[in-house]
Amino acid sequence: MSEVMRLFHFSEDPSIAVFEPRPVRVPSPRAPGMEWLNGPLVWAIDDWHQPLYLFPRDCPRILIWPGPQTTAQDRAKWWGGRSSRMIAHVEAAWWDRLSTSSLCRYELPHGTFEPLNDAGMHVSRVAVEPLTVETVRSLPSRLTACDVEIEIVPSLVPLAEVWKSSMSASGIRLRNARDWPSA
Repeated sequence: MSEVMRLFHFSEDPSIAVFEPRPVRVPSPRAPGMEWLNGPLVWAIDDWHQPLYLFPRDCPRILIWPGPQTTAQDRAKWWGGRSSRMIAHVEAAWWDRLSTSSLCRYELPHGTFEPLNDAGMHVSRVAVEPLTVETVRSLPSRLTACDVEIEIVPSLVPLAEVWKSSMSASGIRLRNARDWPSA
């Protein structure tokens, strides 16, 4: 029997009855033919990748994890002897907010979603009613429970090189990071 895919949306708003498709707040450069990803969509994340969103909305972070493509050299450089499934790098300036914030985790029905094959992201082009909502408190504890090691750093800038490696990586809200170079 195959496992049912679970999809989530994280928000600081506890009262969302229906997720309406909307364009992204800050459009991203997209590959030709993929510009529609900046248009009206409902975004969701799969169960395995949900730790990417266990952060206050505007918190800049870089999460990395080894994948089947990861070379031994990159594993040694970026991962070392760690046994966790992911490492979440967060700037020290955001630690207090991360430690005191709570989020709402909405579970969404998977029927209208299509996978983007990019770090667990899925999108729906139509409105979606959540199945459940759960308040998530103590975000650092929840990350640890998801087997994510939190690494507090003065700046995320030195981690920019991870995208030139064979590691899997996700950078979110990097425009809010201290000294992050603009596109």
